[in-house]
Amino acid sequence: MQHAGPQGAHGSPETGVPASRPGAVRVPPQPRAADVDRGWRQGASGPTAREVAGAGARGGDARGEHTHSERPIPLPRTEQARPVVQRSSVRGQILDALRTALVGGELAPGEVYSAPALGDRFGVSATPVREAMQQLALEGAVEVVPNRGFRVVERGARELAELAEIRALIELPVMLRLARTVPTERWTELRPLAEATARAASTGCRATYAESDRAFHRAVLSLAGNTQLVQIAEDLHRRAQWPLVGAKPAALMADAADHMALLDALTAKDVQLVQSLTREHVTGAH
Repeated sequence: MQHAGPQGAHGSPETGVPASRPGAVRVPPQPRAADVDRGWRQGASGPTAREVAGAGARGGDARGEHTHSERPIPLPRTEQARPVVQRSSVRGQILDALRTALVGGELAPGEVYSAPALGDRFGVSATPVREAMQQLALEGAVEVVPNRGFRVVERGARELAELAEIRALIELPVMLRLARTVPTERWTELRPLAEATARAASTGCRATYAESDRAFHRAVLSLAGNTQLVQIAEDLHRRAQWPLVGAKPAALMADAADHMALLDALTAKDVQLVQSLTREHVTGAH
């Protein structure tokens, strides 16, 4: 996972690609996946430079900012398949870095950020940043501002309460079932993850704690054997973590302590205690 660094030199006006910097993630200008796929369907000729450029211009407004200086550069037919995978890898790294910045409050709620500016900050082109931001928009973390970029969503108390209520509705029945059915040794195997949340909380780093917190909950819910449930629960959990404003080390330590208490109750198969601890932990109603 890469963290956001200081903003570097601007890219050239011809390509919009930031100048090379030591340690920066570098990726060449690449066509969109839709253009590559269309090239395969058209046969050996592939999409023309005019078709690729036209597709980029048509998608500019939908992506959230002007793209006058971002002129797509078509690649030879033999190279078109490979950059899609490479770009996807870079996009994943940028997505992780943006999520970390969101949780840590580096990307401030209510502020608007453009893909080119963030791309320069991370040392990559605007394309993987824009794609990562579009994923965050689907997850409800940011919203598109036409011709400007992406605004970080401001979460109010009511929205956080609604997310907590939904999490409780999903996770509580599962935890009760697990308390009755999972062998003791399986809970023992999860103790290192609970201890990891305590160590993360002691650092005071909200982003580090958020990641370890999700890892613990994901491991517990995975024992239910329902992949879809785990994915939905983690999405809700992640939404509730953006941003962890005001989460001081003492609050993080208290949250981490809940994990050990919950494991103890699960190991003892104390269903009633599991119910109260889960509800309090998810909703924050201590």
